Formats: sequence, structure tokens, C-alpha cells
Amino acid sequence: MLKTLNQKVSLVLLAIAAGYLLLSYQLPSYPYAIVDADVLPKGLGYLLVILVIALFFTKDSETEEQKARRNIPKKDILALLAVFAFVFFYIFLLEILGFVLTTALFIFFCSWFLGYKKHLTNIIVAVLFPLFMYFTFTEFLQISLPQGILPF
Repeated sequence: MLKTLNQKVSLVLLAIAAGYLLLSYQLPSYPYAIVDADVLPKGLGYLLVILVIALFFTKDSETEEQKARRNIPKKDILALLAVFAFVFFYIFLLEILGFVLTTALFIFFCSWFLGYKKHLTNIIVAVLFPLFMYFTFTEFLQISLPQGILPF
């Protein structure tokens, strides 16, 4: 039944999508929010299910070049694990410190770790992007984001 790598990966992703959708349906609803906080997670979950189904039925014959490309150097695996650790700390600190502060710290330290050398540009982007996103979500979309320790 599972002949290609795409089919094997799609089953794993389908299980992840099902768990993600299950958790997104358990998000609380807020009475005064026009667009509730569960709209985006549900939409992304259903999009993932659609893409997983498309991946499952995609015909792909694996060549030797593709098999060789699948081997990842140990240095890249360590960098990938470090970025996963950054994401874990981002998720852990999101409610505590708030969206703006946590996102700014995540963007700055993750880009610094990945080798971005222009620190002034990095600081400007790390501060302005979360502020812009927070303002867009709270004012235009009427979606509440964690404010954390900041007063807004």
C-alpha cells in the first residue's frame, strides 16, 4: 500500500493534522471577538489535510540523486535542532512575556544564530515586525494576541 516516501510522509502528516484540528476545536471562544481565535488554526489544519491528501496521491519515482540529497550533514542537523529549541522557547514564553516581546526576541536570536551579521537591521526588523503584526491583529482583525508583561 505504501510504496513511495510521499505516501509514508503523508500518513504521518495526516496524523499530525488530525491532532492539530482536534486541539484547535478545543480553543475557547470569546464573546466580544468578531473573528475568534480558532479561525486561523482551523483553517491551517484543514489546509494541511488538503495538502496531505494531494501529497499522498502524487506520483513520484525517487531517483538516486534524490536519495543522495536526503542525506543531511550532521552540522545542519544540529542547527535544525537548535532552531527547534528556539521555537520551543518561543511557544513556552509566548503567554508569559507576550507576543511582541517574545517574537522580537525570537526573530533577533534566531537570525543571529543562523549567521545574520547586520545587527542593527536585525534589531529594527525584530522590533518593528512584531509591533506591526500585533497592531494588525488587534486593531484591524480584532484578534486578541497575548500581551504578556507589556501594557498594551
